[in-house]
Amino acid sequence: MQELFYVGLIFVLGAFMKWVSYKFKMLNVVGYLILGFLIGPHMFNFVPQSFVDGSHIIINMSLSLIAVLIGANLKYEVLRSVWKQVTIISLFEALFTFVLIGTVLYSMFSYFDFGLSVRYRLAISLLFGALASATAPATILAVIHELKAKGSFSTFLLGVVAVDNAITLVLFSFVLIVAGVNLEITNHALEEYVRIIPKLFFTLAVGAIGAVISEMIDRVFRNHRSIKTTSTLGMIFIVYSVSEYFGFEPLLASLAMGVALSNISTRNFFLVKREFDFHLKEIIFMLFFTLSAMHLDIQFVLSMPGVVIVYIFFRFVGKISGVWFGARASGASQDVRQYLGLALFPQAGIAIGLALSLQQEAGFGIMAPLMLNVIIATTMVHELLGPLLTQYALEHIGSKK
Repeated sequence: MQELFYVGLIFVLGAFMKWVSYKFKMLNVVGYLILGFLIGPHMFNFVPQSFVDGSHIIINMSLSLIAVLIGANLKYEVLRSVWKQVTIISLFEALFTFVLIGTVLYSMFSYFDFGLSVRYRLAISLLFGALASATAPATILAVIHELKAKGSFSTFLLGVVAVDNAITLVLFSFVLIVAGVNLEITNHALEEYVRIIPKLFFTLAVGAIGAVISEMIDRVFRNHRSIKTTSTLGMIFIVYSVSEYFGFEPLLASLAMGVALSNISTRNFFLVKREFDFHLKEIIFMLFFTLSAMHLDIQFVLSMPGVVIVYIFFRFVGKISGVWFGARASGASQDVRQYLGLALFPQAGIAIGLALSLQQEAGFGIMAPLMLNVIIATTMVHELLGPLLTQYALEHIGSKK
């Protein structure tokens, strides 16, 4: 009863915030974040901590849909002329950010006394580096959706975001093993490394199989658009939950499902995606961003401002420099070199989800709460400034055409 009340409250206040955002010419995403922070447990407490703690199913539903929609933009027919550039730039910016954040934070933790041993400093720095590589697909998708941005740059941007987050998920898995070995949580390093390969294979297989099954069902209901939308939605949730149940990467499986659906379907998924765009996207974004902002503990931000500032600044430098060098190496256009890094500034759900997963990992009890609070604190900044930078990049490119 109370949970439904708070969901209803978010919907009603979210509608008002959307109206306010329109009046002040502000992105809806930013409005939802402000709303979530204000009504959340760390500000006016209209929505209690117990509801936020129990909202994982809403977050997971949102993330699964967002990952599928991002993957759906990796359509071969659209990206076949630039897929090499997308891949090279994604690798450069993800790895540049990983190395830069990892190095700077390790130096910072070594210089200041945080009460961490050398092993913990190395492990936490590597994990922060892996998390920093992620980009918020929901934010960028929301900005593109709100601006109705179309064209080659928008497609290129979504392609980089999709590949970037796939790299992040793989990188985080490797770093988690390295950190575990470094902390002597496991003595079977080689065995753990070998397990990653089949884990990634089965993750992608679950997403691909889910896409095939969904397409087969859609063909049965080819003349009933609403039924196809319902069945596809169900398969998205099934793929995410099956991946999670077997210890695979649910976000990567969902992303793979989106890629497969967009490439094997001729018309069915296009019609379903259009239904998502018209009827579901706004609800998904409102719930996801409002709930995400409720996690922010402003007292923590004030207690460790140095770590938060360093993380934000050097992540930004990593993205900008990685895109620039990647664009040079791949022969991408001048517009991509100048503006793509700015558009990749947002960070939210995937980083938060991975940070939350650390809470369940044995041996990470000391660092997990610290990392989660830093990621949540920096997410608020990334999600307030990120949409504006993404908007600037998209509008500037658009104004040149």
